[in-house]
Amino acid sequence: MVTIGFLHTAEAHVPAFRELLAQADPAARDVHVVDAALLREARDPSADLSGRIGHHLAGLTRAGAEVIVCTCSTIGAGAELLADRAGVPVLRADRPMAEAAVAAGRRIAVLYAVASTREPTLALLREAGPAADLRPVSCVDTWVLFERGDLEAYARAIASRAREAAAASDVVVLAQASMAPAAALLTGLTVPVLTSPRTAVERALHAPRRG
Repeated sequence: MVTIGFLHTAEAHVPAFRELLAQADPAARDVHVVDAALLREARDPSADLSGRIGHHLAGLTRAGAEVIVCTCSTIGAGAELLADRAGVPVLRADRPMAEAAVAAGRRIAVLYAVASTREPTLALLREAGPAADLRPVSCVDTWVLFERGDLEAYARAIASRAREAAAASDVVVLAQASMAPAAALLTGLTVPVLTSPRTAVERALHAPRRG
């Protein structure tokens, strides 16, 4: 039985990732840490959050995590860099999505709802596909809906922007885990809409484990 650890910046992600893990492997165990302040503080470019991120990763390892998924796109790159300190593999949740996106088409619409997510996501996509034509789509005005817990309205707003972006794209990327429910509202599009949670869970379950 494998134990997957999750580092989140929103409490809403705990049940979502727990359900996905149970669907993918009912025998798997999950442990979670939520630190909402990390996302707020990450919006300051001068902030050094490595100490706190490392502290959370170490806590998840002590709780039995054999693989850790960082579900926040803003801090995911920093979390991956701390894998040696954590002592277990650390995966940013959007990495499998980025790899799938560059394989799906050249013109990639990248929707994001938090400004600090934009550059880390674009950098990851450039790493995965240097020739990709990246088309950022700001949805920052919708984030207030997520913050106040109106998740249905948030999903509808993201879906509306995604439909507009899809008209001139080969693939649509919903950069943040919080956006994933919008994909269910986008049936009928002629281009794929990619989200991070499910593929991150599947990658984590198959990640090589140490020791």
